[in-house]
Amino acid sequence: MSPTDDFDPTDMLPLTPVAFDILLALLEGDVAHGYAIMRSVHERTGGSTSLHAGTLYRALSRLVEAGLIEELDEPPTGAGDERRRYYRVTARGRRVAGAEARRLEAQLGAARAQGLLEPA
Repeated sequence: MSPTDDFDPTDMLPLTPVAFDILLALLEGDVAHGYAIMRSVHERTGGSTSLHAGTLYRALSRLVEAGLIEELDEPPTGAGDERRRYYRVTARGRRVAGAEARRLEAQLGAARAQGLLEPA
């Protein structure tokens, strides 16, 4: 399905925290392999989230099936290890990640309005 199809990204929400973390990690660069995704999530969250291999690869498989990411047929040029599997976010995945970010932003706004968080 192309990004111009009649597709409402909010139909895929909410994303699991793991799925959203993976999309955020892949949006940092063009492509990444599993270990780089795990490292990115760990660093971005200050170590509060650590993905284990089983969790990561099950989530990657679900994201591929949903069309949010794609596994590359060949490693990118200059890849250090050709045995690794490399992934990138699709246009659909970018739209769904944006919709999830807006959904979370609205929830944080509601939490601020209820005095649960400091004003932005």
